[in-house]
Amino acid sequence: MSLRKQTPSDFLKQIIGRPVVVKLNSGVDYRGVLACLDGYMNIAVEQTEEYVNGQLKNKYGDAFLRGNNLLYISTQKRKM
Repeated sequence: MSLRKQTPSDFLKQIIGRPVVVKLNSGVDYRGVLACLDGYMNIAVEQTEEYVNGQLKNKYGDAFLRGNNLLYISTQKRKM
């Protein structure tokens, strides 16, 4: 059995259009649908919710998050 290694770039291409959690260096989480990203890891998220200390603080239609502020991007299960 051979396992195909996946690069981070491959992973990011696969999750466009899927629900994600984006954690910033400040500790704030943004949850929504990954719309697009660029080579600098700047990302656009749709249906965005902002969580501070696990508490929902704001809801945004679309949000743009600058790549140098990102700690990580993770997929999340759909709640619908």
